[in-house]
Amino acid sequence: MPPPLPEGGGHGMMMDDERIRSGPERLKPVVQNVRGVADGAGTMVPPELPVAESLGEKKGFFAKVGSGLDWVFGFVALLVLVAGCSVVPVLNFLSLGYLLHVSGTIARTGRFRDGFIGVRKASVLGSIAAGVWLVVWPARLISKMWKDAELIAPGSGIAKAWHAGLVVMIVITLVHVLWACARGGKLRHFLWPQPLRFVRWLRAPQKFGLMQSRVTDYIVGLRLPFYFWLGLRGFVGALAWLIVPVGILLAATRLPVGGSVLMSMFGGLLLLVVAIHLPFLQARFAQTDRFGAMFELWEVRRLFVRAPLAFWFSLLITLLFAVPLYLLKIELTPRELAWLPSLLFVLFIFPARVLTGWAMSRAARREAPRHWFPRWVARLGIVPVALAYTLFVYFTPYLSWNGAWSLLEQHAFLVPAPLMAL
Repeated sequence: MPPPLPEGGGHGMMMDDERIRSGPERLKPVVQNVRGVADGAGTMVPPELPVAESLGEKKGFFAKVGSGLDWVFGFVALLVLVAGCSVVPVLNFLSLGYLLHVSGTIARTGRFRDGFIGVRKASVLGSIAAGVWLVVWPARLISKMWKDAELIAPGSGIAKAWHAGLVVMIVITLVHVLWACARGGKLRHFLWPQPLRFVRWLRAPQKFGLMQSRVTDYIVGLRLPFYFWLGLRGFVGALAWLIVPVGILLAATRLPVGGSVLMSMFGGLLLLVVAIHLPFLQARFAQTDRFGAMFELWEVRRLFVRAPLAFWFSLLITLLFAVPLYLLKIELTPRELAWLPSLLFVLFIFPARVLTGWAMSRAARREAPRHWFPRWVARLGIVPVALAYTLFVYFTPYLSWNGAWSLLEQHAFLVPAPLMAL
């Protein structure tokens, strides 16, 4: 037998159920009706689209737009950082290592988006640089006023007052910068310092330990030793391939006309062969992280028959984009502006590395060679491309400010620096 119902029968259960439903669920129809009346024009808001969800979608849209702008800003900052490192001795191996890692990553994954490495981290550095540039302007203006006061009335009370104000402003600016960096280094952190939050942060325990941990994690995440070691090995491997043909071309400039022509033809033929294979050997090295892969010529030739047209197109872009970089060396660039042409160099070299990794990934995904027709079309197309590049490199000493030594600046394969930054 079923157990007897409590006093009141089902009514008591219904009342308990009503009490359970009390709250947001009971108020939902009322809220929907009120919203329908408020909308006017006879348009009722559907129950399946509550206000919170609509606001969440709007918030998500603006968050996506902000994230996209942050990514673009980070990519620009990344290019500037790579260009800046490329003109500094020793640090230029970081730029070469990063570019090699880009091609190697795309060769492994086959996705273009995986080649944009470290964009978010570069966005933080770019935001800090832009924020510091903005917040130091008051100190600059006060410094100018102090110097003018000292020039007009040295040692006067007004000059001393401006000097004291400058000291105070420098301290405030320094605290402002440190606080913005502690909050994350975004540009908005520099524009609005949130002083009340700063006071609460000063009272918080273990604040400096947490800050140190965040800074350490960020610096470790940059992977600077990895990029340096990759760039150094990539440079040594490329130099091992280039030293013989470039050395022959360099020696030919010292010989009489007859011997110079024959020696230049021999060196140019060797450079042609190296130029055809070296970009893919470097991508293979970055893909496997094995220095021996820099000399696995048979592996590159095996991959070529699987994606011949992709190999041809990537080689065309690599060698074609290297040509304008030689034209920038017609005039000597001032040392203080050396990073500007290097920025253009990186803009040309970056897509070439991306396409090289893409060609390697297409070949790796296929198991069988392509039809003989695209293979021979690519073979016949690669030869004139490499020949044109070799001829341009041969005439480079007659155009460059550095003369015959410009033969050492193989921008398509070595560090992306225009001013003998090997």
